[in-house]
Amino acid sequence: MAEEKTDAWDATQWHEVKKSDTLWKIAEKYYGDGSLYTKIFEANRDTLKDPNLIKVGQKLRIP
Repeated sequence: MAEEKTDAWDATQWHEVKKSDTLWKIAEKYYGDGSLYTKIFEANRDTLKDPNLIKVGQKLRIP
């Protein structure tokens, strides 16, 4: 039985998707470079199947 590890020093941030958000805009906000949106997409492959289909209210892991 695998336990989810929570580390007090884990730097993962979370972003709740708002209306008009895109992965590009979110990457610009956190990294200053929209082209890094693929990092966010890859970190959320368990919930995202398409980088163009994100939903308002979704919580995304920001590595």
